[in-house]
Formats: sequence, structure tokens, C-alpha cells
Amino acid sequence: MNHPVDHRLLAQATFQEEEDSNTSANPTFESVMAARLSRRGLLRGSVGTAATAVFGSFATAACGGGSDDPAPAATSTAVTTLGFGAVAKSLADSITVPAGYTASVLYRCGDPIAAGVTAAKNDGTDTSFDKRAGDCHDGIEYFGLNTAGTGPDASNSERGLLGMNHEYQNNLFLHANGPTANPRPAAEVDKEVAVHGLSIVEVKRTGTAISYVQDSAFNRRITAATTMTLSGPATGDALMKTKYSIDGSTTRGTQNNCGTGTTPWGTLLTCEENWIGYFTRAATDDTARGGSTARSVVSLKRYGLSAGAASRYGWETGGTADLYARWNASQSGTSTDGTDDYRHITNTFGWVVEIDPYNPTSTIKKRTAMGRFAHEAAAYLTPVVGKPLAFYMGDDSRGEYIFKFVTDAVWSAADAVPADRVATGDKYLDKGKLYAAKFNVDGTGEWLLLDLGAAAVKGYATYAFANQADVLVNARLAADALGATKMDRPEWSTVNPATDDIYFTLTNNANRVLTGTAYPVVNAANPRAYNDTKGASTAQKGNVNGHIIRMAEDNRDPAAVTFKWDVYLFGAESTAAAAINLSGLTADQDFSSPDGMRFMKSTGLAWIETDDGAYTDVTNCMLLAAVAGTRGDGGKVTVNNTLDATALAVDTWMGKKPTADTLKRFLVGPSQCEITGICETPDGKALFINIQHPGEDTAAASLADPAKFGSHWPDGGTARPRSATVVITKNDGGRIGT
Repeated sequence: MNHPVDHRLLAQATFQEEEDSNTSANPTFESVMAARLSRRGLLRGSVGTAATAVFGSFATAACGGGSDDPAPAATSTAVTTLGFGAVAKSLADSITVPAGYTASVLYRCGDPIAAGVTAAKNDGTDTSFDKRAGDCHDGIEYFGLNTAGTGPDASNSERGLLGMNHEYQNNLFLHANGPTANPRPAAEVDKEVAVHGLSIVEVKRTGTAISYVQDSAFNRRITAATTMTLSGPATGDALMKTKYSIDGSTTRGTQNNCGTGTTPWGTLLTCEENWIGYFTRAATDDTARGGSTARSVVSLKRYGLSAGAASRYGWETGGTADLYARWNASQSGTSTDGTDDYRHITNTFGWVVEIDPYNPTSTIKKRTAMGRFAHEAAAYLTPVVGKPLAFYMGDDSRGEYIFKFVTDAVWSAADAVPADRVATGDKYLDKGKLYAAKFNVDGTGEWLLLDLGAAAVKGYATYAFANQADVLVNARLAADALGATKMDRPEWSTVNPATDDIYFTLTNNANRVLTGTAYPVVNAANPRAYNDTKGASTAQKGNVNGHIIRMAEDNRDPAAVTFKWDVYLFGAESTAAAAINLSGLTADQDFSSPDGMRFMKSTGLAWIETDDGAYTDVTNCMLLAAVAGTRGDGGKVTVNNTLDATALAVDTWMGKKPTADTLKRFLVGPSQCEITGICETPDGKALFINIQHPGEDTAAASLADPAKFGSHWPDGGTARPRSATVVITKNDGGRIGT
């Protein structure tokens, strides 16, 4: 996720969420791109104008060419024209939705999820967050419950479970007087550890109202201290052994969980994103490990943890107990295998984690076959009996990669309703092939297999891989070796069930440049670098507004090693120059920094959420609805970039431009928030989204003066802001977006 101004961090921390540690040259792809770049004349950008609408402080009701790949016919329920009036841009501290809709707060940070737990005071004194909603709600999924409340019923819209991430914490408002500087009090650290992780919480529909069930037996909090099993090829490897788990089979906790996904057998996938910043290393740790060329040092730096790096929250300073010591990744012990310290602890994070939402006592498993990086969502291609499954994942850091995991096991229809969901996960997610994407200039692409047997991996001079487990633990380094394409911060992935097109949001990249070697140079799949001035004078350079890329496997085969691609949408202000606003966005549909994205099965609509810092002088973050079209419905275009005194043209492949009926702004959130996480009830009549970190830019010095809070949403008045889940319904009881 993108947080341009991060007042959440302790003053002494230097953690950068938009981590940038990919220094690989990947010369094979860059040499191909050189043939496609040419100098062009200068172009000018322009600044958008503000358009606002003011509502109350509580949630309110308000006013090319064709593809050569086979695709299925649209279903009879698919929506072809958006059936609501576009919402205007807004800077109000409220939620704005179209006329005929109502947005209601469902589940706020601190809300109790166990019998006997009192309502949150929301004054920084609340405790027992292992029995309350965590903070910074993010990815979210709906799992239907049967009427008796004894197990799954995927089609039930009246009763279900929400599985949702709590990515991090709004530290300023979590504590009565804000966070204490290092050394941190144990009580504060314990609270912060507990607000991370996930919630599983039951929801039900009574009449037209949807509420959560506080005393449900299904309710569950999973935190940054919960024991989890390591599963798959890296389990027990030397790189996974720690003082806590000397056999490398378990670890404690999951944190910075961002996007989510589901499986065809009914489990929740939660994705560990920017987890590296929770750890620290001593300034002398490189030396202790054998110097700057030691394998572990190369690995740690590639994932963004240099010697002397401060941790995000200082949890390692909470005391001498092992619970706090585990956040220090330094080599401090004398053992040769790392079983007397936490030198390998970071290797147990950065995975896709599988959870059975229907069984509160089930084992939680980190699926190591799916690779280790800054995971966003995990979306699967439509299952076909007798074929393997394919899951698509992004690595959300500047210049990182898009990955695909293909199962060894082929899909069996009987596994859609298994007797043991975790065991079914073992069958499909513990064995398979991991690939990284390479985008070619002609609109085609290749999936590069991350395998020790590949010559480029086996002979990689930068890092000597010990075995296949090492390749998976250091997936970024293996992708470097293979020459995968550096992308503009791959965020969520999603699959259009009608076409099997795969979409990735590329939220932005301030380091994208036109020429040079220090940062990623523009290429066909990431073709823009420009200056987008914010306000009167603030220069914002690179691919400031982001874009959405669309891929189609050749022959719609999950095991294909080649694909075709185009850019579905380019984010931009509607008033920007044509070279920036390539998709021709109007004031009713312009956006910046796409982040969450999801196709809804009930309508076929795509929903796009923003996590923006570039356009927030004009509007708060937003949710848009789209009729997405098909990969290949546009054609080839030339992007004429201008940055500083340099001009450069890049050829790319772009989808058909949206119309007023195929892309509209549906919602604008409250002040200083991110719109994230989205799912629906199976009937399409309730849409769940998360409002994350409202008021996050509040200065620490303003804590004593509520009038200076950046937001008071959702409680209004002088209340501290808090993240919350919102449920959106249509006043006439119809499907959302129609």
C-alpha cells in the first residue's frame, strides 16, 4: 500500500514502505527495449481542478482491435452499462455514494468480537485486541454460512463470515498519548502486535440491515503473535531455523497483511506485504555474517533490511523476553545453524498464508511453494477439471515483479467441497512451479520458471542458491537472475471470470525514469515517466498516477509459459496532457494510484480502489466501477514522455478507452484515508469495502487538540478516527452497480 506521508511511524524509525532494493540490471529485457525507444519533442502537463461535495461526518446515502484468444460468452447476469450517476470528487470528511445507495459502518477498529467484551472507548486506553477488531482494515473476503450456522454454503447471502486483514496500525490514535519512543513499554508493544493480523467475524442480514455477530463461535483474531506452520518445500530448510523453531517448521505471527484471495476449496489466502520493516539489524551485522558478499547479507539487502536499519515500531525494545527479541534479525548467537538467535527470522515472513475461516481451531499454514516477496493479493484462474490451478501475485515494491504459481496437482471437482480444507490446501499449494513475468515489446510475454535447474539461476554471480528451497525463499533474486520485468509496484491481482483475463494494478513508481541506470527505465509495460505537479508547485516525477495491466494466458491455459498483454487503464487527472491522460479520462472517472481491484461474479463488474498521494489536493481516495472489456480490444500506441529536459517515446499496447457508461466513480472516502478491500454477498446486493487509516496525516503534536485531527470518521464530533468496514446497499434492494 502507498502511504506518502507516514506520521504513523515512530520518530526514530526510517522504514520506507515503498521499498526499493531491486538493483538488478536484467540486461536481456533492457536490450530488447532499447530497439523500441526513440527521442521525441517536449510535451506539457497541466494541473487538475477541484470539484467537491460536502456531506455529514457519518456514512450517508447521497446523491481497437480484437483478441485472437478464445473467450467464453458473457453470462446472462453480466452488466454492460453502469446503472448509477457518477460521484463527484470530494475533500469532505465523509463517504459519498451515488443517489439511491446507502453506506453504513459495520465493523470498526476496537469493536468487540467476543461475548462480554465491552464497546471500545476509542480514546487510546482500549486493550484486549485479541478479542477486538484490529487496526487498518485491508483485504476482505466473504464466505457464506449455511442457515444452521454449522458450515459453508457459498451461495448464502443472509449469513456469512468476513475474513479481513489488519495491515498495520495508526499509532498516534492507538495509544492515549501516542506511542512512547524507544525503548517501548511492553504493554504498548503487546497492544500493537495484537492489532495486526486478521479478523474472522460473522455477519448476518436481518431484513435489509447487515450487522456483525459479536458472540459468534466463528469469530477469531489472528495476530502477529499467533503460531503458524511453515508448509511446502522450504519447511525445515536451514534458512528457516530459528531459536523458536529449531527444526524450521513453525513461526509466530503474520503482519502487514495487505491483499487477500480465496481458493476454489473455500479457504482464505492472506498476503504478507511489507513485513521486512518490522525487523532491525545491528550496525555490525554484516561483519558478523561474514561481510557484504555473504549469502545472508546479499539476501537481507535484496529484501530491504540493511545493517543498522531501524525497525518500524521498535518492538524489539519492549523487553528481554523472546517475544520481543524475535524482531531483531541480527546474528547474535554462536551456533552455526542459527538455532540460538533470530538471524533467519525474516525468512519466515513474506508468504501467502492459508486459513480455514470455518474452523477456528484449524492450523494456519504459510505456503512456501508460492514464493517469498512483498505479496499483495492472490487470484486464481477459473478452475478446469483435469488441469492445474494458477494463482497470480504481485510484489509491491518499486521495480519488483509479477509472479504466477502453477500447482502440480490437477483440479478435481470433488475438491470444491472437501471434508478437510487444510489438507486440500496441502494437495494444491505445497507443490508446484513458480514463475516471474517478462513483458515483451510486441504485446507478448513469457513466464520465466524460478528453478535451480535454470542456467541463469544456477550460475547467478550475485547469489549462489543452495537448493530449490533457497530459490523460493529468495524469489526476488531468482527473478533478477532470469531477467524478469521490473514493474511499477504491482499491487492487487484479479481475474475476470468471463474472459480469464488477469489484471494487475501498478499503483505508481516515483523512481521510473526515461534514461540512466540508477532506476528502472521506461519500457513497453511501464511506459510513462513525467512530472505531475501537485497543487501550485510540488513536483511529482516518475509514473505518478499508475496504471492497470491486463494479461491473457495463451489458449487460456493455466500452465502456459507465454501470454499476451495490454494496459487496461492509465491513471491520470482529466485535465492532464494527452501524453499523460492516455485513457482519455473525464472528470467523472479520473483517478490516481490504483490499488485494490476485484471482479464481482454477480454482475461481472470490475471495482477499482485508490491509495493516492498524488491527487489528494483535489479529492480523497475513491472507488470506481468498470465494465472492463477484453484484452486486445484496443491497439498499439506511442507514449510521448517528457521529464525535466529529456523527451522519450515508448511504444505500448493499450486497451479501448472507457466511455461514460463503462467507467464511473462510485464512492469517495473520508479525509486522509485509503479505500481498500472489497467483496460482496453472492447475490450482489451488499458490497463490503474497508476505509483504512482516516486522518493518518494528523501531526503528533495535534493529539491533544481534536480540532486538528485529520479526520473524525466514522464516529464524528471530536472522536479519534478509526479504520472500519463499510457495507453498501442499494435502497431498492437491487444489485450494486446496476
